Amino acid sequence: MLAPMIEWLTEQDPFPPTRQALGPDSDAPGLLAAGGDLSVPRLRQAYRQGIFPWFGPGQPIMWWSTAPRMVLSVDDFRLTRSLRKAVQKFRRTPGCEVRIDTAFAQVIRHCAQTPRPGQDGTWIVDGIQLAYLDWHRQGQVHSFETWVDGELVGGLYGINLGRMFYGESMFALRTDASKIALAALVAFCRAHGIEAIDCQQETSHLASMGARPWSREAFEAHLHRVVDLTAPSDWTYHDSIWSHLIETA
Repeated sequence: MLAPMIEWLTEQDPFPPTRQALGPDSDAPGLLAAGGDLSVPRLRQAYRQGIFPWFGPGQPIMWWSTAPRMVLSVDDFRLTRSLRKAVQKFRRTPGCEVRIDTAFAQVIRHCAQTPRPGQDGTWIVDGIQLAYLDWHRQGQVHSFETWVDGELVGGLYGINLGRMFYGESMFALRTDASKIALAALVAFCRAHGIEAIDCQQETSHLASMGARPWSREAFEAHLHRVVDLTAPSDWTYHDSIWSHLIETA
């Protein structure tokens, strides 16, 4: 049973203040509330406040506001020598391309089959997939896709509100395929004035790429500044966008 101090939401209830999320000494640090629904308005309201859903099969909807929050400032992205070489080889190879939003349903399905480190199952349950697919149709959830010879081999998906991108999950069927998608996302964000990518939870892998923990106050202040700005209108990955990350000559 969930801890009694969190709120159970009806479909009409607003989220409680994020400061009420369970602390680091609890069994579920960052857990804020349970219940409610996964409608697009509810999800949009959540992400605007730095709240996200995360729960497993057979569990109720659970809402989280983790602190500190792992965030990748796009200017701090660490393009390693090996990844630079992989991107450059990818760009030179016929049949290799990055696409955006051409296979969203496939991307989220592949991500659902890729458990997070330390987890046996998926948190991208059927209800999450359906909800984010609906939100994708409304134009605020996007997939960055790595294609080779007409085959989807890696990618990621996430949410865009204003000038903020919230990364959700990624997958790879070939070496470096998800890293290339992430590099493409960083280049796209730099090209469109998106300063930061929310990574939610701290991992050594994210830290190795330049992500850093932000305090709840810093993260929410950033959201307040950027979520109502004009969002990018062109979600096409043009090859010239790579120039914002690597030399393209």
